[in-house]
Amino acid sequence: MAEMIGELVALILMAVALGMDAFSVGLGMGMYQLRLRKIFQIGIMIGIFHVLMPLFGITAGKFLSEKFGTFATFIGGALLIVLGIQMIWSSLKKEEEKIITPIGFGLIFFALSVSLDSFSVGLSLGIFGARTMLVLICFGIMATIQTWAGLLLGRKVRHWIGCYSEALGGGILLAFGFKLITVFW
Repeated sequence: MAEMIGELVALILMAVALGMDAFSVGLGMGMYQLRLRKIFQIGIMIGIFHVLMPLFGITAGKFLSEKFGTFATFIGGALLIVLGIQMIWSSLKKEEEKIITPIGFGLIFFALSVSLDSFSVGLSLGIFGARTMLVLICFGIMATIQTWAGLLLGRKVRHWIGCYSEALGGGILLAFGFKLITVFW
């Protein structure tokens, strides 16, 4: 029993650490003018991806090398950079045309970019034989809660800084993407 509690505590801490990027990215994305219903949907979608990606990672962890996990982090960073640049670019334009928005395919793209690091962690956990259901529950719940917190805080900050909020949000995504890419090198 003590072993399972120890594993649960470790997984919760890992889920919080992985959810911090969902929080950070949610903070940036929350600076879009989002309704509460959309915030709810984004949190659920990111939670689902934080269940699917580690599941795929755990499954593949027995078969793939450590290099692939690092490559997944690089891809996630590149996707966040694209999202950040797009947000900054659209804040500088007068028109309301956006290339990527958290709707439809844009939401899936956004959730995937935030969840790729959980795939990498899933690879490691698959190699070490972690309890799959425990991992998925912890990762999914924490990512959802932290995404909602980031989106709601970003929504509040948007009202404080007005028209510059989207550029700031893009800057946050851009910085986080560069942070992930520098880990790759």
